[in-house]
Amino acid sequence: MADRDYLDWPFFEPHHRALALALDAWAGEHLRHAHGADVDADCRALVALLGRGGWLRHAIGGQGQAIDTRAICLIRETLARYAGLADFAFAMQGLGSGAISLFGSAAQQEHYLPRVAAGEAIAAFALSEPQAGSDVAAMQCAARREGEHYVMDGEKTWISNGGIADFYVVFARTGDGGGEGGRGSRGISAFIVDADTPGLTIAERIDVIAPHPLARLRFEGCRVPAAKLIGEEGQGFKVAMATLDVFRTSVAAAGLGFARRALDEGLRRARERAMFGKTLADFQLTQARLAQMATGIDAAALLTYRAAWMRDHGKRVTKEAAMAKLTATETAQQVIDAAVQLFGGQGVVSGETVETLYREIRALRIYEGASEVQLLIIAREVLAQEGS
Repeated sequence: MADRDYLDWPFFEPHHRALALALDAWAGEHLRHAHGADVDADCRALVALLGRGGWLRHAIGGQGQAIDTRAICLIRETLARYAGLADFAFAMQGLGSGAISLFGSAAQQEHYLPRVAAGEAIAAFALSEPQAGSDVAAMQCAARREGEHYVMDGEKTWISNGGIADFYVVFARTGDGGGEGGRGSRGISAFIVDADTPGLTIAERIDVIAPHPLARLRFEGCRVPAAKLIGEEGQGFKVAMATLDVFRTSVAAAGLGFARRALDEGLRRARERAMFGKTLADFQLTQARLAQMATGIDAAALLTYRAAWMRDHGKRVTKEAAMAKLTATETAQQVIDAAVQLFGGQGVVSGETVETLYREIRALRIYEGASEVQLLIIAREVLAQEGS
């Protein structure tokens, strides 16, 4: 059983503690770390299951409801501890609809958000391109205004829920953003593109080491109604960054969930594994390793829930979210690797929990800003503080 003492930290309100305990009980009954043969079907089923359970509504703001970052983080941590694909399903519903929650019109929110919260519509966030991942200003996908429509051309890649989403929040260049060659971040806009819109195709499905729906999208003369523009034209970079600021902290929380499960598995293995007339836990080397794992998890948790608390109290968290994401995901990789080592040969057997965790954690150090990008963000913010 994972340590829950952190729920007594002053970052949380009583309703946060009640939420975490209720979800833990529900997840113990409904979820497990395993992947079936059909990941698309599994993901659809998990979205529906989370919707029926009432959990997805916590990922969805809008319509007068503020996004509760601490609730999102607690949910992601708990889901990740039980099932990585369940965490993915929850997170993508939030990330995919986050721009609508934060900047969408009343009509857009009314049309999309209730279905996302109920698990009846699957959302996706389409920002990255083949030549524009961390460097959003290098975006080439473009949308030009023609009467009551925008005509979109270009590609997006590494799109989670690609191929199963009912709609995509797509970022495209609509004007000259300045910068080199007329590029930059100011000429980008955000759109809602329904999956059945003519001109939108799934160019490629992408298989990764921790299976989940992932695809490259192609837009060829894709006509998007002007009413699907989110916010104002040219606001897309602001929309994207505000959405990522909410969910970047929750990536740290998912890393925490994976790490806590790995520590639980490592503790169990250390207590049960007989070796040289003792158990693995009797050796000082093992004890030192377990101490490092537990200490790293608590340090990452403090950074994660500090960032979540700050955002919920209206503070800017660009630096704090980056610190949390960097520390939690890097720590989780180390903790999970240590757990695999404690299991020895059994730790690399396909389907073993620590083996599954080993595959699931790797992507978290890359998506929503790789660790190296987080370092640059932190340094930029620190330098700006010192210079002010």
